[in-house]
Amino acid sequence: MPILNSIAAMADDMKTWRRHLHTIPELAFDCHQTAAFVAERLREFGITEVHEGIATTGIVAIIDSGRPGPTVGLRADMDALPILEASGMEHASTIPGKMHACGHDGHTTMLLGAAKYLNETRAFRGRVALIFQPAEEDGGGGQVMVREGIMDRFDIAHVYGIHNVPGVPLGAVLTTPGPLLAAVDTVHVHIDGRGGHAASPHETIDPIPAALAIATAFGTIVSRNHKPTDDLVVSVTQIHAGTVSNVIPASAYLNGTVRTFDPVVQDMVERRMAEIVAGTASAHGVTARLEYERGYPATINDADEAAFAAEVAREVAGADKVVDTATREMGAEDFAYMLQARPGAYLFLGAGEGANGGAGLHHPGYDFNDDIAPIGASLLARIAERKLGS
Repeated sequence: MPILNSIAAMADDMKTWRRHLHTIPELAFDCHQTAAFVAERLREFGITEVHEGIATTGIVAIIDSGRPGPTVGLRADMDALPILEASGMEHASTIPGKMHACGHDGHTTMLLGAAKYLNETRAFRGRVALIFQPAEEDGGGGQVMVREGIMDRFDIAHVYGIHNVPGVPLGAVLTTPGPLLAAVDTVHVHIDGRGGHAASPHETIDPIPAALAIATAFGTIVSRNHKPTDDLVVSVTQIHAGTVSNVIPASAYLNGTVRTFDPVVQDMVERRMAEIVAGTASAHGVTARLEYERGYPATINDADEAAFAAEVAREVAGADKVVDTATREMGAEDFAYMLQARPGAYLFLGAGEGANGGAGLHHPGYDFNDDIAPIGASLLARIAERKLGS
């Protein structure tokens, strides 16, 4: 079964919705205009059960078939990024310093398209829960929605989501059983020494050599403390110290990210970082403090649900366009919290190769490819129909 005909007929409407959303990007939980637009469209479609204000601006809307059966959750994220847009599109962001650089405007549009179709046809048993989530990029809106009880409140049994991927052939679908995206942790190291004149370093306790030694030693966690065939990323992304050339600063600061799939590896990294910071501080005569912040957990697909979603994708996209053993990625996604709460699957949808001059996700020149919206909407709709049965 290819793209659903009635969804294909919505292509122009979906493009209009998406491009409007692109002009009004909002950050984190502050998705008030976006949520209002979503709620208005849902009610315009005839969906009457629309629950707003979850996780501040999140929405859960229910389509009830009127026949007994479970509830399937379909999720889209709504928030944008703090990036100054440089796409040159007519529908570019109207808010300086904010843009939809990850395609959440497209994800929201795909779920709206699926919602309109499912509400019109209701060719399923049970219910579909349409989950429009804020704060995926920052704030963990998925975790907040789960904590606020959406899975129990709406009796959601399974949950599914889709993310677009530039650089992958248009309409291709990628997923895998088990881990698909990594856990992401943030590292802060604060180093205090004693500042002074750069011409008299012997009268100071210079924090810069300690900062450089810590940054270098962090790299050895991957090369010397971890099995080479397993996935682990440790990246120092910021080092700040000093303001002028003739002053040794009193303090220094390091920041970085850690990406893992295994909690055992996560524990090892945190322990080794603490040991490195303490040992290096002692060797250099400074004081140093490590802050290790655990962020989004790994996004782990239920094996059966990933196989099911891939089977549905073959119907929609074609068997030759589906990869059901995709390579896991070191990016992170707070849909992980929903998959911790309920079995389900997360899928990648190819946005095409060479679009936007090759601009990828989180790039100021990126723009969602509207051509894939009917594919994504059809995939979401068919997942719900197939899971719930007719």
